[in-house]
Amino acid sequence: MKDYTTFIFDFDLTLVDSSEAILTCFYHTLSEFGCTIPDEKEIYDTIGLTLVDALKILSGNDSDTDAEAMRTVYVKKADEIMAKQSIFYPGALEVLHRIRMEGKKSAIVSSKMRYRIEETFLAHADKILVDHIVGHGDVANPKPAPDGILKAAEILGAAPDDILYIGDSHIDAAAAQNAGVDFAAVTTGSTDREEFQKYPHIMIASSLAELFEHIFGA
Repeated sequence: MKDYTTFIFDFDLTLVDSSEAILTCFYHTLSEFGCTIPDEKEIYDTIGLTLVDALKILSGNDSDTDAEAMRTVYVKKADEIMAKQSIFYPGALEVLHRIRMEGKKSAIVSSKMRYRIEETFLAHADKILVDHIVGHGDVANPKPAPDGILKAAEILGAAPDDILYIGDSHIDAAAAQNAGVDFAAVTTGSTDREEFQKYPHIMIASSLAELFEHIFGA
């Protein structure tokens, strides 16, 4: 495997299992607005989109005004539960520590707000274990546009050939392809192995721990 100098990660369902908290926030929000509650798979399939876009899809309402009102309710609920109920996957924090020990760089590119990602690190790891975070609103165009990955690359001084982007969604796979960087998939989200096969990738792993066993060895 290539000797990458820079690892960029998605956040939800890649580094952390935030599934229960996300479901709770969506259920709460959609109920508040009298919407039909979709099944879990429909909700999981929107993870990786911006919150406004996800709410439009799940509510069946394309109104920007209504979506913003729903976003406000979602965020208020998330303020209560998201950071403390988002749990890092087994081995995820160890992977981030190992990247630093190896003298390599790391970042997160996510559709989640940057402050929420920081809160989650501080709640569970006492410090932020990546060199930079690009969250919602930090770039003009969210994934699958390449903007977030390219911004992180510029800030970290990394060339595209030196970067591996890691994510759990077909949205992440498309973003990596659009940015011209290598991609590795983890099947901890709603995108399955068969769907990932449609995109350029160096590996499809069941977990971060499995992926980085191949990257760094035992």
